[in-house]
Amino acid sequence: MDGTFYCGEKMIDGALDFLKAVVKRGKQFLFFTNNTSRAPEEYIEKLHRMGCDISRSQIMTAGDVTIRYLKTYYGDQRVYLMGTPQLERQFADAGIRLSEDDAEIVMTAFDMTLTYEKLDRGCRLIREGASFMATHPDINCPVEGGFLPDCGAICAAITLSTGREPRYFGKPYKETVEMIVDSMKVPVGQIGFVGDRLYTDIATGVNHGGKGFLVLTGETVPEDLLTSAVKPDAVFESLGEMGKYLLLHE
Repeated sequence: MDGTFYCGEKMIDGALDFLKAVVKRGKQFLFFTNNTSRAPEEYIEKLHRMGCDISRSQIMTAGDVTIRYLKTYYGDQRVYLMGTPQLERQFADAGIRLSEDDAEIVMTAFDMTLTYEKLDRGCRLIREGASFMATHPDINCPVEGGFLPDCGAICAAITLSTGREPRYFGKPYKETVEMIVDSMKVPVGQIGFVGDRLYTDIATGVNHGGKGFLVLTGETVPEDLLTSAVKPDAVFESLGEMGKYLLLHE
């Protein structure tokens, strides 16, 4: 969503027209964001302010995927969550046991409330044997005027301190594809993944049997295509251009 449908508080030109083109073609759509700094309901409200009304079933976050995985495979293990208060509430409401001092899992997210104390506690727990996990691998989050350090950047600091690599969720990992397929009730081969990042958005599609469509309104620049091992099925300047293509090829 960040860098694809909007940037900061501004919708990218043509984004809403793209959705209208998708609906006109008789296709369903689902918003997916790796950005775990906000609750899903906040994204729904943000899109509403921009003139795009969706239901809760039409948006999914890396937090949703992570919660489903934890509840399926880790039961009631205690989790130290390095995330925003909104993400903490989402985890707690889902029944995840949050703890600061005796956690068995350290879960890193896009924590815009990160402090040195949080970073130190997470590193200490990992050194003491806690599992190291992260909601998503994104290095930067595009905003108006530049980028913010994202979950992947925070994880890099923890890895340098502890020598441990995290187990990532969100895009481009299979748990995300499985949850999307379950939600949309269509085979992955019939799903097109659209986004601005090769290593998350596009890789989610092309690495798991779907299609990957790149837009150049966010992190990726054309030069990146020359060196990336991940190759999109098509490249568009923006969602607006992709929407025009869909209407011309009905």
